[in-house]
Amino acid sequence: MPKNETAQHTIFDFEKWEQKLPDLKSAYHSNEPYPHIMLDDFMVPEAAKQAHDVFPSVKDEGWIHYVHFNEKKHGLNKVEMLPDYTQQVIKIFNSDRFISWLSELTGISGLMRDDMLEGGGLHQSLRDGFLNIHADFTSHPHRRSWRRRVNLLVYLNPDWKEEYGGFLELWTRDMKTRVQNIMPSFNRAVIFNTDKDSYHGLPDPIKCPEDDTRKSIALYYFTEENDYVKQSTDYRARPTDGAKSILIYLDKKALSVYSRLKSVLGINDDFVSKVLNIFSKKK
Repeated sequence: MPKNETAQHTIFDFEKWEQKLPDLKSAYHSNEPYPHIMLDDFMVPEAAKQAHDVFPSVKDEGWIHYVHFNEKKHGLNKVEMLPDYTQQVIKIFNSDRFISWLSELTGISGLMRDDMLEGGGLHQSLRDGFLNIHADFTSHPHRRSWRRRVNLLVYLNPDWKEEYGGFLELWTRDMKTRVQNIMPSFNRAVIFNTDKDSYHGLPDPIKCPEDDTRKSIALYYFTEENDYVKQSTDYRARPTDGAKSILIYLDKKALSVYSRLKSVLGINDDFVSKVLNIFSKKK
């Protein structure tokens, strides 16, 4: 068996998930509040364990620190700074075969990977980390004809306890009701459409131990289009957020300005990370 095929079978069981596609497709499109699915035991178990074991510390070089009113999390998307094994995992999830499976699951043809891992790669949140409810940016900052269509999140949190929080919340498109509350359990994947109003997040501070973190692999997939609504990340207040909703809105507007500058000037998230860390102690 060729080396690349061996890697596929030791990281992701294509035959298993391809056989399940008829049932998965039906569930994906019928799930509320918008098309999505949660899949346990997503990677080959040994591969998930190894992906966890090589997961870098937030204190390691290369992490971008997203710390402002609407979020407190950390991201690593520089491919050359990812562990070799993590790069192998991402290659599988960005392979033609996986993207074909994803297109079949979602019903979205023409899906493309993002080799820049813009906004994706590895995500990690320390105790008290959070991410307010939002709909994701809809266009690639550096490729404006790329419309963002699908998110893949793979959680790598062994022994995660319910009391830690950090659940992924999915909200109705009118932001009136939380419909799903998904625990970030080990080797669990969540796949969902990234529409202009597919609201999600983890808005309450995580309460894991100080020596633990909430870890995930995040990959986004795009289609080539010109006629679609372009928006930056659209943070929204929950019905119970009260006066906090004003600050959520103001922070969103500030980030919208940054997103436009990012696109026009070609800057990356290292810049915003450094600026934000002037105001927040780097951990």
